[in-house]
Amino acid sequence: MTAIAATQARPRVLAQESRLVPFFFFATAFCCTFAKVQWSAGGNLFLADLTCGGFLLFYSLDRLGRRSQPAPRAAAILLAFLLAFLLVYLIGFFNLETGQALDQFVKGLVKWLLHFGFLIAGLVYLSRKPLDFYWKTLAWFLGGITANGVYGILQLLAAQAGRNLDTLFLNPITGGASQINIYGAVNGSSVYRPNALTGDPNHLGIELLMPILILSPIYLRLERGHRLRTPLAVLIAFLLLVELATLSRSGILGLLVGALVLLIPYRHLLFSRLALLPLALVALPVAFEVYRRRHFFDVVIRSRIQTGGSSTSAHFGVYDFIPQVLHQHPLFGLGFNNFSVYYEFVTGKTNWGPHSYYVMLIVEGGLVGAALFAVFLWWLFLRLSVARRLGQALAAAGDPLAARLRPLAWGMTAALVGTLASNAFYLTIPFLYFYVFVMLVLATPAVFSER
Repeated sequence: MTAIAATQARPRVLAQESRLVPFFFFATAFCCTFAKVQWSAGGNLFLADLTCGGFLLFYSLDRLGRRSQPAPRAAAILLAFLLAFLLVYLIGFFNLETGQALDQFVKGLVKWLLHFGFLIAGLVYLSRKPLDFYWKTLAWFLGGITANGVYGILQLLAAQAGRNLDTLFLNPITGGASQINIYGAVNGSSVYRPNALTGDPNHLGIELLMPILILSPIYLRLERGHRLRTPLAVLIAFLLLVELATLSRSGILGLLVGALVLLIPYRHLLFSRLALLPLALVALPVAFEVYRRRHFFDVVIRSRIQTGGSSTSAHFGVYDFIPQVLHQHPLFGLGFNNFSVYYEFVTGKTNWGPHSYYVMLIVEGGLVGAALFAVFLWWLFLRLSVARRLGQALAAAGDPLAARLRPLAWGMTAALVGTLASNAFYLTIPFLYFYVFVMLVLATPAVFSER
């Protein structure tokens, strides 16, 4: 009996986690903006989708035979949202009219389920990890977007030297052709807009909002003499420089709106040395280059701020489709991932996106789909407010972690608002990187509440 009791008293040894689980998890966070890294295999197969699928597969296998742990309540709410969105899309399925529409519906739904599955499983996985694992995940996510920015600058420098960086490094891997975006020419000099690994300079400009707006408040709250003060100032300045190089009006719009959000808690630091340092690091080289090529930049800037061009008309013109579609299918829209099919039927043009996430949302999901997404956004902002209140509670308790959590929560709030503003005239919310961001947002209260 003594031997039996001793055996029962021994602590249960848990199986060690497979190294493939964190590998694919971090890999997904890092390369979720690498849209150009894809292969044609029965459709477009993206590197990020492979890493995302790898994480879901090995995480599921790793959980087999383990004692189940309670999942955070946010994961259950996410599952409810997934079922609600899926119901809207399946009802909209009955509005499909052609085989092409069905193909688009199936392709879009499979990718959406993959991304939403990563969101739920990633939230459960991240919420059960310690705080340092959370910071590593955030670093991999923002580091991937920063790597995109580095590639974009190298791409720009190579193009000005007459070389195509994609041909040298990317095309041998993917087997496809790609290059930097050429906006036009001024007196025979090409105007280049780096698209890096995103495939579109506007996508790059909007995705850069994440590291800029999340890191800026953290940088402003770093203690005097902290080893990351100077590196973060240089990094933020570099990211701002890449943002300007994209010439993305949607990116600049999102940056300005996000900056206005950050002024709510940090307006007293607006003219501080800390805030002005990254701006000065950007202003000096930009001012020198603009002065050196005054006519070139005068023409380019004028073309980007004009409101009567064909590009501007395209961004605003797609909003005309909303009343047309609502007249036909007001509640559930034309069907998920079917805007391009409808646009081709009406105009005869192919490969044309909605140029606005909100146009896509209403046209493809109707009023019910748009209302459901509004509720989802309300919940995200609610969780961010919980994170901010948690930071206040830590500050009241004298916990130094408050100096990290509150800036992080405000930075994520600004990044979300800025992304929403940018998506009025472009769309990146359907991309995997936004799901990774949402995962980090929802995991923040769960991870930091352990404190």
